[in-house]
Amino acid sequence: MRIAISYLSTGIVFLLFDTVWLSLMARRLYRPQLGDLMSDKLNLLPAILFYLLYIAGIVVFAVQPALASGRWSTAIALGAFLGVVAYGTYDLTNHATLRNWPPLITVADLIWGTALTAVSATAGMMITRALVGTGQG
Repeated sequence: MRIAISYLSTGIVFLLFDTVWLSLMARRLYRPQLGDLMSDKLNLLPAILFYLLYIAGIVVFAVQPALASGRWSTAIALGAFLGVVAYGTYDLTNHATLRNWPPLITVADLIWGTALTAVSATAGMMITRALVGTGQG
């Protein structure tokens, strides 16, 4: 039960914030910087798979350890670390392998991914703790 609530609460927070970010920044940042690299239409299946997988990662690597420690600071620290590693892997690989990958995208994504993952992990931990406590379940 605790893992399901952690997953749902973390996922809702992550999706809400990421939807706002992408809605605001797609035309202002990504389209001008990436141009023809951006698809005109969202490929929904890989997007869904990313969110399902990444939210599971946040729960396993940040929310559950934070619940075990009872400290929100664990969630924010581990969430931030996971965010910089995951978003860094994507953006730095693109930066290393794609012609004309914009450094601004790398920097913006690293900051966004780090902050979003830290906030989502912390909110997921706090919501789960409020609903079911920190015990196993």
